[in-house]
Amino acid sequence: MPIRTNRGRAAVYRRLWGWPLRSPRHLMGTLVFLAILVTALGIVLPKVVGKPQAKASPTTGTTTSVTATPPGVAAPVPTSNLPTRLSAPLATPTTAAPNGDAVRVAKEWAAAWVDHPAGITSEQWLAKLKPFTTEEYLPVMASVDPANVPATKVTGEPVVGTSYTSSVQLTIPTDGPKLAITVVNTNAGWRVADYDQAS
Repeated sequence: MPIRTNRGRAAVYRRLWGWPLRSPRHLMGTLVFLAILVTALGIVLPKVVGKPQAKASPTTGTTTSVTATPPGVAAPVPTSNLPTRLSAPLATPTTAAPNGDAVRVAKEWAAAWVDHPAGITSEQWLAKLKPFTTEEYLPVMASVDPANVPATKVTGEPVVGTSYTSSVQLTIPTDGPKLAITVVNTNAGWRVADYDQAS
């Protein structure tokens, strides 16, 4: 049986491999050193080796640039030749004769707009406007105080300005300012989507 001595190459190796096992502190120090070494190699090696510059596409034979995305940055979105909504030209509205339902709704809305006797609340006034107003425009109407409406009756028939298949703009005279009303065709039928007071 060979005699182990404290001299020679085997003794040096034994001391190196045995050092981490001498105490828990040595073992933890060794593990931390190895973790730092692996992390450093993971950072340094890709920089030393370099990045691939160009890669030939097997289907077209052209070269495409391959770039690595830095950590924490989203990868670029590849472009496609698919059509989008914005690539098609916008359709021009088609003019049409004024729709009878649109004119009727505008008249009824104007009649409800001027009907605000003293003491009426905003909720009561809005309840009369609601059947003729779009859901999106009702919150705008809720900001109007019926006591500030400067008209009390409709004084004439509607005058159509522009008329399309999906919207009609018309003016209705009152004993105050004229009402410039826009009526649009919705899933629920024709509804008022906007108004303004014209002199």
